[in-house]
Amino acid sequence: MATIIIPTPLRKYTDQNRRFETRQTTLSGAIEQFIDEYPEVEQNLLDEEGNIRSYIKLYIGDEEVDPAENGSLELSEDTEVSIIPAIAGGMEYATQNRYEYFFTAS
Repeated sequence: MATIIIPTPLRKYTDQNRRFETRQTTLSGAIEQFIDEYPEVEQNLLDEEGNIRSYIKLYIGDEEVDPAENGSLELSEDTEVSIIPAIAGGMEYATQNRYEYFFTAS
């Protein structure tokens, strides 16, 4: 199953879960299932038009996802999708050390 890594700021909407596993085969399908499971995430993840908010970056592995390709990207069973929200004053550090910055905090 593909896995969405949930950043600390969104965990309050996911019962403090750090990961979300999905059998969806596309990124858009995985995001849709994630929101179906945790509806409160939607307002923080998507804008009014249903697109990923401009201050949120998605990564598949170490590769940043181009928002224009979001719907067409295929996921394999071992794919890890990271959701990286921008944090004012810490984005340079977060970009360089995104895993430690967003996923190891309590």
